[in-house]
Amino acid sequence: SKKKGLSFEEKRVRMMEIFFETKDVFQLKDIEKIAPKEKGITSMSVKEILQSLVDDGMVDTDRIGTSNYFWAFPSKALHARKRKLEELESQFAESSQKKEALQKSIEKAKTGREDTAERAALMEELAALQQKKEQLKAEIDKYRECDPDVIEEMRQTNKVAKEAANRWTDNIFSIKSWAKRKFGFEESRIDKSFGIPEDFDYID
Repeated sequence: SKKKGLSFEEKRVRMMEIFFETKDVFQLKDIEKIAPKEKGITSMSVKEILQSLVDDGMVDTDRIGTSNYFWAFPSKALHARKRKLEELESQFAESSQKKEALQKSIEKAKTGREDTAERAALMEELAALQQKKEQLKAEIDKYRECDPDVIEEMRQTNKVAKEAANRWTDNIFSIKSWAKRKFGFEESRIDKSFGIPEDFDYID
């Protein structure tokens, strides 16, 4: 089956991992080398992802001489994320209140009358507010995905999964070694019989 590519938000999270894990300062060319190799982000999309994080205040940048440098530390990113979340949640609450007031106005406008221009205008405004509300919810979710705590939890989950995979790899190598000693089978024959790929090895 065709391997599913990373979504825009998954790429953002993985790029933040580069900064949080290394706590280093990079030029664009450095990230374009690291991101594909370590995080599976295509080099062509690195600039766009990085710029989106800079625009959202998640990554800092400064020009020194002729070069642009980028960095992001967990503590600052956490504060920036909290500020943005508070701002978005405030907008969301305001939008919800306005939506509720509009719904009451619509109900009032409906009482004892047919459809009116006023009611049509209110309905249009309500639809626009509902769309804005959904956009704000998506924006809030986006910032939650860049939470350093969430990223750390993902790293720990990945670590456990990697250790489990390597334990099974160890077991398979042990069984192969036993089969070779016990029955004199060639390793290639064992691999072929059990569908073990030639490049089967531990996960780094």
